[in-house]
Amino acid sequence: MAKARNILFIMFDQLRWDYLSCYGHPHLHTPNVDRLAARGVRFDRAYIQSPICGSSRMSTYTGRYVHSHGASWNGIPLKVGEVTMGDHLRKAGMDCWLVGKTHMRADAEGMERLGLEPDSLIGARVAECGFDVFERDDGMRPEGPDGFYDPEGAREYNKYLNAKGYESDNPWHDFANSGLDADGNVLSGWFLKNSPEAANIAEEDSETPYLTTRGMEFMETHDGPWCCHLSYIKPHWPYIVPEPYASMYGPEHVLPVVRSESERQNAHPVLAAFMNTKIGQTFSRDDVRDAVIPAYMGLIKQADDQIGRLLDWMEETGRMDDTMIVLTSDHGDFLGDHWMGEKTFFHDASTKMPLIIYDPSDEADATRGTVSDALVESIDLAPTFLDVAGGQVADHILEGHSLLPILHGKTEATAREYVICEYDYSASPIADILGVSVRDAVMFMVANRKWKLVHCEGGYRPILFDLENDPDELVDLGTSAEHADVIAEMYNHLFAWARRPSQRTTRSEQQLTEMRTKSRGKGVVLGIYDENDAPLDLTVKYRDRKAKPYRDLIDKG
Repeated sequence: MAKARNILFIMFDQLRWDYLSCYGHPHLHTPNVDRLAARGVRFDRAYIQSPICGSSRMSTYTGRYVHSHGASWNGIPLKVGEVTMGDHLRKAGMDCWLVGKTHMRADAEGMERLGLEPDSLIGARVAECGFDVFERDDGMRPEGPDGFYDPEGAREYNKYLNAKGYESDNPWHDFANSGLDADGNVLSGWFLKNSPEAANIAEEDSETPYLTTRGMEFMETHDGPWCCHLSYIKPHWPYIVPEPYASMYGPEHVLPVVRSESERQNAHPVLAAFMNTKIGQTFSRDDVRDAVIPAYMGLIKQADDQIGRLLDWMEETGRMDDTMIVLTSDHGDFLGDHWMGEKTFFHDASTKMPLIIYDPSDEADATRGTVSDALVESIDLAPTFLDVAGGQVADHILEGHSLLPILHGKTEATAREYVICEYDYSASPIADILGVSVRDAVMFMVANRKWKLVHCEGGYRPILFDLENDPDELVDLGTSAEHADVIAEMYNHLFAWARRPSQRTTRSEQQLTEMRTKSRGKGVVLGIYDENDAPLDLTVKYRDRKAKPYRDLIDKG
C-alpha cells in the first residue's frame, strides 16, 4: 500500500487564499497549485491564529494558540520551554528540517538561564523553533539609519547572488527587489510607485526559484523519514517581480476593491485606527492598487510555476509516491480592501489561508480532488504531521486536531464549533494613537460558519459580521440590539476558549486521570475515621505495627 513516509510542508508568505484559481480568482490562473488540489483536498474554511507573520508561524510550528505560546508579535521570542513540531516529530522518528523562512526570534535570555549554547545541537534547535536548518532565509535585508532590520537576513542568498556576478553590498535589495532606470539608478521596491518595474535580476536567480532549488537539493541529499518546511518569502512585499512576470498583469486584471464609504464612516474606533494608518491610507488609493496588485499577481504566478517545476521533479524522481505535500500561507493581504493594506485585522482577506493537502496513501484515494468545508486552523498541521509519522498526539500540548480522518474520508469535520484568531498590537504605533495600555492593546476573533465576532480589550464594543448574508464583511452589526443574543453566544464561545487549561502541558490527560487514585496506594489516607473503613490492601502498612514508648528510647540525660 502507498503511504506517506515524508512530508513536504510548503508555506508562502502573505498569500491571499482567494488569489489562486482553484479558490476562484478569475484572472490569476495557477494550474500547478490547482493540479495539487486535484490530487488532494482543498480546505475552504482554514484560518490562521494571528494576522501577522511571527505569531502566526509560531502557532503553526507549536500547534498552539498565541495565548498559549506567548510569541504574540514579530520579534517576541518563542519561550524556551515551548515544544515544537520538530520536537514532536523527532520523538516519533521523523526528522524536521527548514528551507526558508520562520520569522522566529530565539529566547536568548531563557537559553542563557538554562545553559543552552546556541551552537550545541539542542541549543540550535531551540534557537530555530525546533527545526534542523538546511538553510534559513527570512528574506528580509532592509537597511535604515539604525542598521539592518535583520543582520542575518538573506545571508546565503546574497552570497549566491554575489557569486553569480550581482555586484552589490546588498544584492537582495539592489537586484532581487528593485528595478533599474536607463541611467543605472536603482528603483527601490520599497517605493510602491516602482512596483510595475521589472526586478533587475534574471528570473531564475530570484528568490522563489532559488528556494525551490534549495528544497530539491534538500530532498536529494536526505533520507527519510523527514518533514521539510519549504518556506517561501514571496509574495510578501517588497511588491516587485522579474520578467516575464512583471508584464503579465495590468490594472485591467485588478479586481474591484471590497469596501464601502459607509463601512469607513461608521467604523469601530479600533478598526478606524487601522484604516487610518499610513499604509491603510496609501492602499485606499486606486493608483496604488493598480501599481501593486499586478506585481503581487506576478509574484504568485511565478510561485505557481515553481510549484509546477517542483511537482514535475518529484514525479520524475518517484517522490510523489511517498511524500505528503501541504501547501498553505501564514496570512493574507488586504490590498486596499476595507480601506486597509497589510494584514493586521480580522477580515477573511487576512485571516483565511489557502490550505491544500496531498496524501499519497491509498486511504486518501476516496477524497482526491474534493473540497472540505470543515473549520480548520493552522494549529491542526502539527498534529496531522505527527499522525502521519505514527506518533502519539500529545493533546495536552497540541491544541489542534489531526486532519488525517478528513483526508481519509472517515469524517467530514473537525471537533470544533468555532475558530480563534488573536492580535497583540501593544508594540504598534496604533496603541499610542488609541491611547491604549499594553495590557489592553489586544484583540480576539471568534468565528463559525455564520458569524464572526471581534472583541477588543479596553472597553470597546464588539464587532459582528454576518458571514452568510454579508460575506464581504462590510456591515458591522456590533451595535445591533436585534443581534444581542448572537453576540452573547459568540462571547460564550470566546470565554469557553479562554478558560481552557492551555498551560497544563507537563502532564497528559492519562497521567492526570491516573493521579486521581494513584496517591491512595502511596499511603495517603484522608477522611478515614476507623481503619476498618478503608480497604485492607491500602492500609496494610499501617496495621499490626509495634513500637516502644519514646520515653524508653530517648536519652534521659
